[in-house]
Amino acid sequence: MEKFDLHILGCGSALPTTHHHPSAQVVDLRDKLFMIDCGEGAQLQMRRSRLKFSRLNHIFISHIHGDHCFGLIGVISTFALLGRTADLHVYGPATLEPVLRLQLSTFCPGLEFNVDFHPTTPEYALIYEDRSVQVYTLPLRHRVPCTGFLFCERPILPHIRRDMIDFYHIPLYAIRTIKEGADWELPDGTVIPNERLVRPADPPRRYAYCSDTAYLPSLVRYVEGVDLLFHEATFGADNQARAAETLHSTAEQAATLARDAGVRRLVIGHYSARYEDEHVLLNEAQAIFPQTVLAQEGLRLQV
Repeated sequence: MEKFDLHILGCGSALPTTHHHPSAQVVDLRDKLFMIDCGEGAQLQMRRSRLKFSRLNHIFISHIHGDHCFGLIGVISTFALLGRTADLHVYGPATLEPVLRLQLSTFCPGLEFNVDFHPTTPEYALIYEDRSVQVYTLPLRHRVPCTGFLFCERPILPHIRRDMIDFYHIPLYAIRTIKEGADWELPDGTVIPNERLVRPADPPRRYAYCSDTAYLPSLVRYVEGVDLLFHEATFGADNQARAAETLHSTAEQAATLARDAGVRRLVIGHYSARYEDEHVLLNEAQAIFPQTVLAQEGLRLQV
């Protein structure tokens, strides 16, 4: 199975804590890196996770609260010091671009690479695709325009059956066309149907990122059946009123969304600094959706 990993670099909320970094994640899909949000110190966390800067070409910013984007200029400055020449693509609210351009002209004059900005809006829309993945924005509800992100792996070709290739003495040059659906004809004219030569491909996987947001049951239709869902759980049930006031979610609400959407696994994060032990949030979530884990810096999850 092709690589599709999630690396948690930071999972704290706006107020700093002694044991969490601001929000930042990296999706490693078929050896391409995609950063989601970029809190302060994201480049240091990338080093600690042994992620290669040269493989990161796309950064997705959910909204312009500082704990989700203050690390962006630091990452770009690090790229410049490392002699980067490949273009960097940044996706985020349109209001981020003038701030970013000012920072670039002030702190990174003479960059050897382009920083291409792609504005996003809080709606379901395809914003990036290549041969490996499609990335969609998800409409969230927060105090400023905010989007989630949905990563959809593109289908891969079926697996070749090596025993059949050897049995029928099929040459290597024909394997690609067989994977693409071709039959194979033997010298005597016998046709070997494709289904005897391949095994079904692994189903494409999906990862959804939802932070920061009030509880939105309408998200179910966008994240239904995803392999892994990250959903903020800033507060516990003891602070549900505060969650509603600040347009955040509780652990119970995150778990309810995961249950209703039929996702395979849930990872919660973006913890309020008031919780010294996040297991109170984990316990609340697991009571509704047992397949829940806590986000922690350095955590790596296979999608």
